[in-house]
Amino acid sequence: MAKEDTAEDVVKRIREFPDWETRYREVPVEEMPWFFPDLDPDFNKALEKTGLSGGKVLDLGTGPGTQAVALAKRGFTVSAYDVSPSAIEAARKRAVQENVVLDTRVFDLLKDQTPECFDAVFDRGCFHVFDPDPRAAAVRKHYELLKPGGFLFLKTFSIDETREEGPYRFSEEEIEELFVPGGFEILDTWKSEFPGRLDLPPKALFTILRRRTTAPKPA
Repeated sequence: MAKEDTAEDVVKRIREFPDWETRYREVPVEEMPWFFPDLDPDFNKALEKTGLSGGKVLDLGTGPGTQAVALAKRGFTVSAYDVSPSAIEAARKRAVQENVVLDTRVFDLLKDQTPECFDAVFDRGCFHVFDPDPRAAAVRKHYELLKPGGFLFLKTFSIDETREEGPYRFSEEEIEELFVPGGFEILDTWKSEFPGRLDLPPKALFTILRRRTTAPKPA
C-alpha cells in the first residue's frame, strides 16, 4: 500500500500553476478565487503600522488591478505590474472606470530589468507561486525594486493552510531565512486570511519588511 502524503509532503511538493495569460484571457477576473474589490485589510493595517501615506508604490502581480486602484484612490502614485498582458488590460480598464491613473506594465519579475525603484512594494500572492529554486533570485528582485528604507508588504499562503491545491505555504521562519540574508529586516508579521471568492478563505501569513540601506553581502 502506498504511503499517504503527510501535510508537510503536500506543502513541499513542486506545484503546478496555470499559464497566467491563458487564465486571465479565458476567465472573467471577477470569478477568480483571489478577486477582492477593495484594499486587502492586511495592506490597510500595514499602512497604518508604518505610517506610509504617500509616495511611489508598486502593486506587483496586480492581476485585475483592484489593489492598485485602491492605493491610487488613497493618493499614492501607483505602478501596476503583471506577467499577463490580459491582466494588465483588465487593470487599465478598472483604472479608467474608477477614474484613477496607473502606470501599467507587462513585467516578468525573474526575467525583466527593474525599471525604477519604489517607496513600497505590495506583493499579494506573487512570491508564493515561485518554486524553491528561483526564490533567492525573486528576493533579490524585490530588493532591487525598492529604494533604501523602502517597505515590502508581503502576503503568502501560510503553513496553516491544509487544502492540497494552491500556492506554496510559508512559515515565519522560512520568510526570515529567505529575506533577511537578502537585505531585508522584518518589522512585523501576523497570521491572516486571503479574502476573495472562496467560502473558506485560505490561511495567510502577512509580513512587513524594510529594505536595509546597506547592500546584502554576495551569496
